[in-house]
Amino acid sequence: MERDMRLREASSFGAAAVAYAEHRPDYAPAAVRWALEPASGPRVLDLGAGTGKLTATLVALGVDVIAVEPDPAMLAELRRAQPAVRALSGSAEAIPLPDSSVDAVLAGNALHWFDMAVAGPEISRVLAPGGILAGLWNVMDNRVDWVAGLDRVSGSAAIGPRDTLGNWRAATAGLHLPETGVARFGSPEQAEFPHGQRRTADSLVATIATRAGMLVMPEQEREATLGRIRAFLASRPETASGEFTLPMLTGVLRTRRR
Repeated sequence: MERDMRLREASSFGAAAVAYAEHRPDYAPAAVRWALEPASGPRVLDLGAGTGKLTATLVALGVDVIAVEPDPAMLAELRRAQPAVRALSGSAEAIPLPDSSVDAVLAGNALHWFDMAVAGPEISRVLAPGGILAGLWNVMDNRVDWVAGLDRVSGSAAIGPRDTLGNWRAATAGLHLPETGVARFGSPEQAEFPHGQRRTADSLVATIATRAGMLVMPEQEREATLGRIRAFLASRPETASGEFTLPMLTGVLRTRRR
């Protein structure tokens, strides 16, 4: 049952591809630079690239990026937003690239969806010797009082353990390891980098509505959850009117191919 729900959530984003492209945040450039720092060359694969949020940051940093995404609707949005990028249909478990063809594989808010028993060897295959695997997550800074309150009222379907600073390290520390067999990557390093996203109450609710747990939630429960979130944001002086900055960090898990 848990595996079925995970697969359902992983495949839910295509139905919200336009909203995802509009509302999900980009990634802190300093975090992406740190992820790529040990890479021996400029060839980067954005794996599980979605609508191209991480791709755009990589393009801005001037690296040679290829994007791979399994969902047709998400891939269409990526191609629309980044027409100059080579964007391919494929998955972490079946990467449409030759052996040793990239120097780094990055995954933005995607590594936790990979079946690493299959994806681990595939990622290892396309990486050049000593290549870098890095997962990046945008996490809300729940050291800030109103963000901690938002976390409490939202529920785990809206804001999960990988979505807040207090939990993301523990929730992601082992994600680079295959579920079975010998690890193909070295010990991971983790780091966080300050980030933020300009939001209104309405656009923050729209952002939360693109999370997988919300997308698969029954409609009545979904509307009740979003209603609680709207009411909370309306009750806080920081978020009740106009624009505000959602305090975030981009967390990075980085490891090297053996």
